[in-house]
Amino acid sequence: MSASPAAPRPVEIELKYRLREEAAGDRYLVAEELAGFVPITPVRSTQLEDRYIDTADGALARAGFACRLRQTAKSTTVSVKSTSRRPDASGIHRREELEGPADRTSGPRDWPPSDARSLILEQAGDAPLVELVTIRQLRRKRHLQSGDTVVELSLDEVDAVARSRVVERFVELEVELVQGDESQLSGMDELLADDPALVASTGSKLESAMAAIRATNGRKGRKATIPLPDIESADDAEGGSRGKDAARSRPAPSADAAPDRPSATESADPAAEDEAAPAEKQSPPKAETAVVESAVGGDESAPVGRSSASASVEASPSAASGGEVAVTLPGPEAPRIVVGKTPGVLADDHIAEAGRKVLRFHFARMLAREAGTRDGKDPEDLHSMRVATRRQRAAWRVFGSAFRPGRTKTYRANLRDVASRLGAVRDLDVLLEAADGYRADLPTPEQRALEPLLSGWRTHRDDARKLLIRELDSDGYRRWLEDYGEFVRHEGLAVVPVAPTQPHRVRDTAASQILTAYQGVRAYEPVLRWADVETLHELRIAGKWLRYTLEFVREALSPEAATLIARVTAMQDHLGELNDADVTSHMVRSFLVENAGTLSTLESAAIARYLVVREKDLARLRRTVGAPWRGVAGMAFRRSLGRTIASL
Repeated sequence: MSASPAAPRPVEIELKYRLREEAAGDRYLVAEELAGFVPITPVRSTQLEDRYIDTADGALARAGFACRLRQTAKSTTVSVKSTSRRPDASGIHRREELEGPADRTSGPRDWPPSDARSLILEQAGDAPLVELVTIRQLRRKRHLQSGDTVVELSLDEVDAVARSRVVERFVELEVELVQGDESQLSGMDELLADDPALVASTGSKLESAMAAIRATNGRKGRKATIPLPDIESADDAEGGSRGKDAARSRPAPSADAAPDRPSATESADPAAEDEAAPAEKQSPPKAETAVVESAVGGDESAPVGRSSASASVEASPSAASGGEVAVTLPGPEAPRIVVGKTPGVLADDHIAEAGRKVLRFHFARMLAREAGTRDGKDPEDLHSMRVATRRQRAAWRVFGSAFRPGRTKTYRANLRDVASRLGAVRDLDVLLEAADGYRADLPTPEQRALEPLLSGWRTHRDDARKLLIRELDSDGYRRWLEDYGEFVRHEGLAVVPVAPTQPHRVRDTAASQILTAYQGVRAYEPVLRWADVETLHELRIAGKWLRYTLEFVREALSPEAATLIARVTAMQDHLGELNDADVTSHMVRSFLVENAGTLSTLESAAIARYLVVREKDLARLRRTVGAPWRGVAGMAFRRSLGRTIASL
């Protein structure tokens, strides 16, 4: 007896049009009649966050599927859609679609049973799922009816976010068949196709986002920083629209903060993800090279257990303020790393070994804060651990060309993953800290009215912390600590060979690197007066590269380097506060829109007042950016920079 054929999968049927003029979408949304369809519901708004995931090698994409986790205020759902569409001469898109419940903090095996979950497990097995891109959208929608046919017309304002940076932004009009006769869509399709303010969308939002990521990576001249499965887009094949890098992401921002001033923004660029620290007091150049020993006897010789992948730490009382740090790494031999107050980079150091000193210095400080980060009692432990990971990522950009990329790729990739998990928690710590500070002086009823906003942020933070601890407890993290620890401890590992006559010392190369970084800052001078928030964020990133390039070799420079670093830091701090205000404003506004039906009048008013305060802060910071800019772009800075470089 033959098995009965499997039931056909549900098919999503819709029209998709990209807007050339934003006003066109509103016309359709409020129209009283469209191709025989009349509204049967009012316009409703909702904020959606879709995380597209796949295995690292793109198993789902190769099988012809795209997997989406959709987060709303009430639940998380998973949708699996076919990426291939049946040929059709019309503008109608057809895709098979399966849906089911999910959990944003656990893997598919822990989700409730559903056809979507079964398909994911069938294609991906036990391979971990990684995030490809996040698509955030403000959706305004209503239902329309013609006879027995009902459609949902939606206007989606879309931000495609990769590594907490907006890579594409667009508005799309969709008409999805809810019930009834598919042929009824033809009249609607003709109506939309005749509108010059619209252009038929030839691919999905995911395809547009992946095309933008490819374009962005191409412009930056580097390999993709996230997995790129083989999802072909007609927009990509035709050149498509190149996503414009943006400074803000919503509704979940990232922190990019100085240790003494929180920040709530982060960029896909490692520079923008590095946290700014105030310039340390300049020390006379001296070699405080790390001391590496093998631990013998006692607890130091015992391997670290699975329950805690962290290294054991022996930090001096001054470690929290930048003193000597000693850490014992996991592994059979339990080696130790001891670093002083500075990395100890000197002018005659080989570039690779100078970079290794910087990496070793911040790696030890990262591990010194891991126990406190796991404990969670003092947020500054997590903050400092994140600072150390970001500094290492910046060091890879400054010194990375001196190492073999194939040998060091895994070190950089794992460092990025750890930094991302730390950042997700820190970002929300920063938001909560700022909001708590704002409401501290308010009357008690006003404080209570802000609680729905803060409660939502706390929930996201708790989820992010669970994922962080899971990462720190993983076998992969433990293996990385062992391998990366070996790399930073031993000179000569993975170094690119250079001829004796090639520039290979700090003395030979630092001047050109510093001047190149400064050129990147000065290039913003013609547009600064009219710069929008996104451009100012890009200036901040350029300032970071200048600052880190100076900081990493500061012991090889003249004492004037301390003043230069302090001026660049002042500009970064100002631009960081500006970014914080911008991101917070977007998040609060999104919260008000998404929860409009559940907030009381008092709660809405209190949260709206906080929004107004942050928007005023944003306007003030934009008006006053000139002063910190002149501190970096002025003649005094340039003369001091010239004298500092001359000291090499």
